[in-house]
Amino acid sequence: MSSFKSIVGAVAALVAASTASYADDCKPAHEVKTVTPGKLTVAIYNYPPFSMVTQDNKISGIDTQMVEETAKANCLEVVPLNLAPAAVVQSVVSGKADVAVGAWYRSEARTKVVGLSAPTYIDPMTSISKDGLDTVDAMMGKSIGTVTGYTWNATLQKVFGAKLKQYPDGLAMYTDLEAGRVDVALDGSVAPVEAQKSGRLKGFKTALVKSDPRIPDTMQPPQSGLLYTLGNKGLGEALDDTVTRIHKDGTLAKWLTDAGYKPEMGDVGEPRLVK
Repeated sequence: MSSFKSIVGAVAALVAASTASYADDCKPAHEVKTVTPGKLTVAIYNYPPFSMVTQDNKISGIDTQMVEETAKANCLEVVPLNLAPAAVVQSVVSGKADVAVGAWYRSEARTKVVGLSAPTYIDPMTSISKDGLDTVDAMMGKSIGTVTGYTWNATLQKVFGAKLKQYPDGLAMYTDLEAGRVDVALDGSVAPVEAQKSGRLKGFKTALVKSDPRIPDTMQPPQSGLLYTLGNKGLGEALDDTVTRIHKDGTLAKWLTDAGYKPEMGDVGEPRLVK
């Protein structure tokens, strides 16, 4: 028995030595400063298919894959920080997390408090209606719903006036849509797909809203990106390396397709900011 224990101990020591050697041999692509040396703390909330976290802190999703590949290339261990959506960005601002994931818009206001990675994908305005209405003209005279806080709301108010109703969240908007209290819901391209996957919006059609100069967001959809600690040059370069590569080699298009979305969501164009 003692001989068996010795053998097991020797094997364990060999594995540990091998693992340590692998870690020591890892050469980071960039000099990345993090909240905790050797670890990349990632603020995350549930927003399928971009960021998902389970009760036992297992993470997945398109944004998460980007961060994991960045961490691997820079010899870092990913540490999830599971938060309410409203606390995610603030955790990076306050220095509790290194990166925030979850389809955050690249906005002018955010450049003052966090770093923004290169654009990851766009989130075009999508209509949900019985008839699949996809033009502003076809929506005129209809009752329109949208969610409070979207960048396009002020413009929608000018275009649709009293016919526009704003909701605190997508769930409330979809409930009114299904009950016939609004004719058309205007949302991002992700939320309605996920709602339909869960059995909501039966009998409704989704359509990308066609470009219309009255609503600038239909002409240049908002770009999303990964958020990171302000002024952290090395981390920004590391994230940008990953984002650039997955655009070029088709990895992002595959991830989007596998999640049930059009690969064109990855056609971001030149970097721009939501005003």
